[in-house]
Amino acid sequence: MVGPPGSIEGSSAFWERVYREGGTSGTGSAGRLAEFKASVINRVIAERGVTSVIELGCGDGAQVSLIDYDSYVGLDVSQSALAACRARFADDPGKRFELYGPELELPGADLALSLDVIYHLLEDDVYVRYMSDLFASAGRYVLIYSSDSDRASAWDEVRHRPFSEWVARHQPHWRLTERVEQRYPYVEGDPDTSWSDFHLYERGPR
Repeated sequence: MVGPPGSIEGSSAFWERVYREGGTSGTGSAGRLAEFKASVINRVIAERGVTSVIELGCGDGAQVSLIDYDSYVGLDVSQSALAACRARFADDPGKRFELYGPELELPGADLALSLDVIYHLLEDDVYVRYMSDLFASAGRYVLIYSSDSDRASAWDEVRHRPFSEWVARHQPHWRLTERVEQRYPYVEGDPDTSWSDFHLYERGPR
């Protein structure tokens, strides 16, 4: 969550403005929530033998710094966020950052990662393209951290999505193999809580 409700604008424009004006990826990428996410992701990487990861929506890189990645590609719609990431990880040859858009030829990886992104996708066409790209870029696993419902939101820049229903309809060769519930469930007014859980999908036989 970024801040209180404001005027609705397109997803990409909103995040570019946030980062250009000095904003961050939010409370979910700091403190105990970031530590919780890192513990789950690092465990999945170790247990599943993941050697390469692509993240669709890397933000300012705060969360990236907590994960044990061998090979990592971070994509984002914000040039300002990407500039910050490239500066932050300039000495790390195992990480690179690219602008996410329809013209990008998606690199593949063992695992495709989505952290606190899906409920920020306001437009239906953007949501569908994002979900399609997420699964298309994954060789073995997709790990999603998001809300999974269509409940109403008081935040203009939040639109909850029942993404597991979309996966079941449009990605029949992928199966949910693990779900990790939020350690700090959402409490209204408490920025150190979250409505997101982890869902790990594994590619099955075609």
